[in-house]
Amino acid sequence: MTNEEKVLDTMRKAGEPLNAGKIAELAGLDKKDVDKAMTKLKTDGSIVSPVRCKWEPASK
Repeated sequence: MTNEEKVLDTMRKAGEPLNAGKIAELAGLDKKDVDKAMTKLKTDGSIVSPVRCKWEPASK
């Protein structure tokens, strides 16, 4: 499972918008790895920000 998949899976399980620090904590990943994964996910439109500094999976 890639870091991107772990980040998305963690977001889905949480059921609420999360910031990168909380995602790192819940997924057991380093925050730098979460930041890199989130950059890729933002670029391809997989995640959206409903609230400032918090992210959730995009509705597809």
